[in-house]
Amino acid sequence: MDYKKQTRLFGGIVFLTALITYGLTVAPTASFWDCGEFIATANELQVPHPPGAPLYLVVARLFALFAPTSDKVALFVNWV
Repeated sequence: MDYKKQTRLFGGIVFLTALITYGLTVAPTASFWDCGEFIATANELQVPHPPGAPLYLVVARLFALFAPTSDKVALFVNWV
């Protein structure tokens, strides 16, 4: 196996390990500090406190659109 294949394999293993770890520990609801505020504003595309993080809110809104029910919006936004 050459160096390029080894690095791609190692990168894939590290990525999958991180993804599985995050998936097992992701918060299903709003947690502390600004999380609840950002989940609510991303769901309604409103502006949270300044500076607002507009790119994050648009990406989070795209994830929230795929939530099957309104009680799963926080879980989908937390995947961002």
